[in-house]
Amino acid sequence: MGRGHRNHSGAVIGIINSRDITRRKRAEEELHAAQAHLLQSEKMASLGQLAAGVAHEINNPVGFVSSNLRTLEEYMAELIQLISGYGSLLAVVERGEGDAVEGERKRVRSLEKEVNVGFLLEDLSRLVAQSLDGMERIRQIIKDLKEFSHVDQGERMRMNLNQGIESTLNIVWNELKYKAEVIKELGEIPEILCYPQQINQVFMNLLVNAAHAIRERGKIWIRSRVEGDWIVVEIEDTGCGISEEHVKKIFDPFFTTKPVGKGTGLGLSVSYGIVQTHNGKIEVESAVGKGTKFRLLLPMTVA
Repeated sequence: MGRGHRNHSGAVIGIINSRDITRRKRAEEELHAAQAHLLQSEKMASLGQLAAGVAHEINNPVGFVSSNLRTLEEYMAELIQLISGYGSLLAVVERGEGDAVEGERKRVRSLEKEVNVGFLLEDLSRLVAQSLDGMERIRQIIKDLKEFSHVDQGERMRMNLNQGIESTLNIVWNELKYKAEVIKELGEIPEILCYPQQINQVFMNLLVNAAHAIRERGKIWIRSRVEGDWIVVEIEDTGCGISEEHVKKIFDPFFTTKPVGKGTGLGLSVSYGIVQTHNGKIEVESAVGKGTKFRLLLPMTVA
């Protein structure tokens, strides 16, 4: 059955059919599901591209922690030998064997010189501190990677965008460190209500794009500040820049200026959609041969 829709004079000007409403709602639900699937697909595609870099970032601390453990094993064997010598000397003293004491004392002194106790104790502290730092680095990378890889729960959370930037930098660091000096100019900003994983994905897309735009060695600036009712995040690079013709298309799905195999063509399109979901804006300034600046503006107030 349908329901008549009347104008101000009372005349029926159209029929609203309940089946049409149901179809429209179903179509909207399917569209939202498709958008969510596209978002997750782009996220996993981006992570796939970064997997080798993340593995390298993990392998680096794993390598020196493993090396440190082998050195610690050698030091432990030397210390056990020295402690055993101390034990023998103490036993001789306790038994009152005066003739044997001098012999044991000389043996222990010889062991101390061989082991180089002063250096060993100093190096032990360094090895332990370095290994703890390495394990903390691995823990942080895994934590940040986990945040990117799980499916969004559909609930907004309070987040400080500076923390999201730092987290994202850990994930993409291998993509950046060989290409650019990263300069952080992060201001004091309040928390906002948002979808953290989605915002982090925008940061990731913009940072990786900035690195790919730099042919040899350059700079990437990351800035955050408050402007009126907006929180502004800027990511600027000294890369090759984007032509005026291409700037008009960069947010179109599947449009990319990267070589085949270097990108999905969805990163900026998905980022644009995420920013719109947050009632925000994303702007771009670019000049060929000079670089590109993306400005991400998110409202501080909940819509």
